[in-house]
Amino acid sequence: QVQLVESGGGTVQAGGSLRLSCAASGETYRVLCMAWFRQAPGQSREGVASIDNKGTTAYADSVRGRFVISQDNTKENLYLQMNGLKPEDTAVYYCAAKAGIYCPTHTESPYIYWGQGAQVTVSS
Repeated sequence: QVQLVESGGGTVQAGGSLRLSCAASGETYRVLCMAWFRQAPGQSREGVASIDNKGTTAYADSVRGRFVISQDNTKENLYLQMNGLKPEDTAVYYCAAKAGIYCPTHTESPYIYWGQGAQVTVSS
C-alpha cells in the first residue's frame, strides 16, 4: 500500500500563488506516476497535472503556463506550484499515484492511491 498526505492548501487572493505538497510513504517503489486532481463544489473531479518517473509532465489546458508539477529526487514528495491563481481554481486538490508508466490527466480511473485532499480557495 501507498499512503499520500497533502499539505499547503489555504486561501489566497486572485493573482497570488500557493504551493501544494504531497508526501508518499509505504510501498513507494510501486509508484511510477503521480498526479494532482481537483474537485470544485458541485463538479466532478478533474485532472490538473501529472508526472512520471522519468520527469515527463502533462497539464490540463486550464492550468498550463500557470501551474508547475515537480518531484524531489526521492520521488516520494510531489509538489504543485500554482501561480496566477483565479477564483475558478478554487477546489479541493488531491494527490494521486499509480503503478505503470501511463500517466494521464484526463481520467482518474487508473489511479489507485489517493490523498485526503487539501482545500484551495481563491478570492476575487
